[in-house]
Amino acid sequence: MPQTSVVFSSCLGPSCSGQAQPGMGERGGGAGGASGELIFQEGRLISGSLEALMEHLVPRVDYYPDRTYIFTFLLSSRVFVPPRDLLARVGQIYLEQRQQLEDEPEKAKLKSFSAKIVQLLQEWTEAFPYDFQDEKAMAELKAITHRVTQCDEENGTVKKAIAQMTQSLLLSLAARSQFQELREKLRPPAVDKGSVLKTKPPAAQKDILGVCCDPLVLAQQLTHIELDRVSSIHPEDLMQIISHVDSLDNHRGPPGFLRPAVSSQCRGDLTKTYSLEAYDNWFNCLSMLVATEVCRVVKKKHRTRMLEFFIDVARECFNMGNFNSMMAIISGMNLSPVARLKKTWSKVKTAKFDVLEHHMDPSSNFCNYRTALQGATQRSQMANSSREKIVIPVFNLFVKDIYFLHKIHTNHLPNGHINFKKFWEISRQIHEFMTWTQVECPFEKDKKIQNYLLTAPIYSEEALFIASFESEGPENHMEKDSWKTLRTTLLNRA
Repeated sequence: MPQTSVVFSSCLGPSCSGQAQPGMGERGGGAGGASGELIFQEGRLISGSLEALMEHLVPRVDYYPDRTYIFTFLLSSRVFVPPRDLLARVGQIYLEQRQQLEDEPEKAKLKSFSAKIVQLLQEWTEAFPYDFQDEKAMAELKAITHRVTQCDEENGTVKKAIAQMTQSLLLSLAARSQFQELREKLRPPAVDKGSVLKTKPPAAQKDILGVCCDPLVLAQQLTHIELDRVSSIHPEDLMQIISHVDSLDNHRGPPGFLRPAVSSQCRGDLTKTYSLEAYDNWFNCLSMLVATEVCRVVKKKHRTRMLEFFIDVARECFNMGNFNSMMAIISGMNLSPVARLKKTWSKVKTAKFDVLEHHMDPSSNFCNYRTALQGATQRSQMANSSREKIVIPVFNLFVKDIYFLHKIHTNHLPNGHINFKKFWEISRQIHEFMTWTQVECPFEKDKKIQNYLLTAPIYSEEALFIASFESEGPENHMEKDSWKTLRTTLLNRA
């Protein structure tokens, strides 16, 4: 089990508390919440009914929700209610409060209240712009903002803020739409080595060492690609993991690589999982590229050099906090077609590789990796330079942590309340991940190297085995049978 069963209160300080109401009691109605339907513990909101939590989100004249609560509730509420329905309820609560204020003589309170509603909508559209891609949600937003502007016809301050918010929202939606259309240019199809069986690659054919022979530079370019790709992931994308867990559990266990968890079962909502799939696909492509670069080398001496080069690249990735690329490289070298090359590995100085594998040892729930990740996180928090801020976690493990956190803690308590402790912790982990994704890469971009990494042909799994057997023949009956089957398949295909 991932290490997510810690006491939530120890992870969440007062700044993440959702700020309890006056009295700080164990039970309270919040700012406008139904009496007794919000439960606080040591000043932290830990549970409540969905209705009370929604009312706790909406500002009043003398109250504005804690920003951390806004983020956490907007993020987690989609597990229980679609964003457009939540927005509609916010609109209803706003109308109820407005009607009460209209009966009062002090119109300044109404204007103050309207400004706070606009502020809430601004935070919502900035944090979760994709919620408003839905036409019904956009219609609800327009309806609320239209009512709000009626309270500020004199100086137009609120109206101007709404116009700016709408413009920023439309720009965000347009940018994301463009990303989905243009971003993921598919890598050329995997090479079927059957057509070149028993033939050497052309002498002029490039390999990674012909493009970049400096492990540090390659690690920097991999970090560029990682940060570029992970920056397209949004908090609501990660909540899709939870949204689909229950339906997926009817078919399979917890996701290994992300691909099984977000593919066929989620095709109806592809736009919300596109970024996750694209990022997961990058990990798989990098692993296969590493295996391809090793297996397609004809001479053992050159294969040895290639393995040692990738070991050095993985070590540089580790040193700069790029754990995802490091794991992908190690995974590529541990694929069977590469791992079976015993004669080649016997020439490799494996001490550095052993250290890397120690860091990625899966025992005790990847305890060594988690220690390294914690160290990189602390370094990032105290960083004086942008290079020290880089933290790129192993994405598959991050996804598994969110998955298990969701599975081992229930959504609802026995009294029917939403278990908000659980969602504080999920929100905390997602917020930390999003902080890492926003780091600007400090290294100079090398288009030539990046183009090779992103477009170089990679072998299919079958082609990798063929290349591996050509380099070092089968050593046992099982390998001989596999090699014979592969050759027969290729001849029949020809």
